[in-house]
Amino acid sequence: MIVSSVQNLWKLCAGVRRLSTTGPIRMADSSVAQLRVSYRDKGDVLLEDNLESKNPHQMFSIWFKKASERDDVRQPNAACLATATKSGIPSARFVLLKAFGESGYTFFTNSESRKGREIEENPVAALTIYWDALDRSVRIEGAVEKIDETESTEYFDTRPRSSQIGAHVSRQSTVISSRESLSKQNEKLEVEFAGKQVPRPSYWNGYKIIPKTMEFWQGQSDRLHDRIVFERAEDAAEKQIASHAGENGWVFYRLSP
Repeated sequence: MIVSSVQNLWKLCAGVRRLSTTGPIRMADSSVAQLRVSYRDKGDVLLEDNLESKNPHQMFSIWFKKASERDDVRQPNAACLATATKSGIPSARFVLLKAFGESGYTFFTNSESRKGREIEENPVAALTIYWDALDRSVRIEGAVEKIDETESTEYFDTRPRSSQIGAHVSRQSTVISSRESLSKQNEKLEVEFAGKQVPRPSYWNGYKIIPKTMEFWQGQSDRLHDRIVFERAEDAAEKQIASHAGENGWVFYRLSP
C-alpha cells in the first residue's frame, strides 16, 4: 500500500514537472491579462496642428506643469532611467528629475552605482516619465554628461540632513550583509556628523541627459495612441524622414502606435 502510494506520488510530481516546463502559459487564463483601462476618446487627440508648443522643451514644461498641479499625481518628476553597458546589456531604475530645460534633464546619483558605472563606459541613456492620471508619457533619449561639481554641491546642500547622511551610508549597488549593518552605519555617521555640515561625497554627482529625441505619447482608448517625436533637424534629414518644422532647430513627426 505504501509502495503504491509513493509510486502514485512520483507520477503526480512528474506530471507537475512536465506541466511547468513544457505546457504553454495561456495569458487569457490569467487575471493579469484582463487588466485594461480606458484612455482618452476619439475626440481628444494630439494633432500636429494643435500642439501646445513646437519646441519640445516648452511642451515638456507645459505637460509637467499640468501633472504637477494634480493631486492624483504624487511624484510628477519620477522617471525611469535606462542605461546599458558598452556591450549592450541594459538596466533600468527610477530616479527623480531635478531640473530640466534647453541645456538638459538633470538627475543625481551615486557615480559608483550600476547606472553610474554604465554611464561612465557608455554615456547614453533614455528617460521615461509616465503620468497615469493624464494618460501621457514622455520619452527622452540622448547623451549623458556629468554636471559641474559646484552645481552638485549646491543641490546636495538643500537635501534633508537624513538624505545627506544616507548618501554617505549607502555604497549603492554593492552587496551588504543585512539591513542591520546599514542601520548601524547610519547611526555611526549621525554621531560623527553631529553639529557639523554634512559634505557631499565625491562619488555623489549630478548628470544631465542632452536630448537627441523626445517622444510625447498620449493614450487613446481604441489603442490608436498618439506618438509625436521631436528630433534635431539635421538628424531627421540624414534619415530622410518626412517631418514638420519645429522651433530652435527641431522638427517633429508622428509614429504609428
